[in-house]
Amino acid sequence: MNYPANLRYTKDHEWVLLEGNTATVGITDFAQRELGDIVYVDISSKGKALNAEEVFGTVEAVKTVSDLFLPVAGTIAEVNPALEANPELVNSDPYGEGWMIKMTVSNPDDVASLMNADAYAAIVG
Repeated sequence: MNYPANLRYTKDHEWVLLEGNTATVGITDFAQRELGDIVYVDISSKGKALNAEEVFGTVEAVKTVSDLFLPVAGTIAEVNPALEANPELVNSDPYGEGWMIKMTVSNPDDVASLMNADAYAAIVG
């Protein structure tokens, strides 16, 4: 599986790309494979300030619905508009066009405390 080295990862299978104090967040290649074909992404938290590990939305696959957990505290600034019409982008390009949100991070140093690619690969096998 693919775990880009420039990203940080959570135990809940989200990835984070930090640029300044803005983080792009999505789910990992492992998570999308485990979920299967994604048919709907529901994120209604735009503009909300949330703490780390709070639910910011859900992703629906053919047989299951899974919560999405915010990796670090901050405010949801943008939701990927392409996912409304094309939720399958999460399956086909989880680290690119399948990103879910952009957020303003409360403390950018919190991102550094998340797992690197090697640590994440070790926990998912």
